[in-house]
Amino acid sequence: MNILRAASAGTLESSDALVMVSPGEGELVIEIESVVLPHFGAAIRQAVEEVAREMGLAAGTIRVNDQGALDCTLRARVETAISRGTEAGT
Repeated sequence: MNILRAASAGTLESSDALVMVSPGEGELVIEIESVVLPHFGAAIRQAVEEVAREMGLAAGTIRVNDQGALDCTLRARVETAISRGTEAGT
């Protein structure tokens, strides 16, 4: 599965995350900005990678602007953004 169009999910409110996806060629690129990056950056990246893998995403760019979201919130935002950007979202 590949990202067909730019899409997003979430907000920049405290305890939430804004996840944006866009088409890309050849590989999956994950970019993360977070207020808790020094402490939880690896866990955030792992959560994003797991959701992308579970959804079969092969290529595209995922940008995460995290404002301290819980893991379940982050995973839901990533899943929704990917769904909106792929055929599953049509």
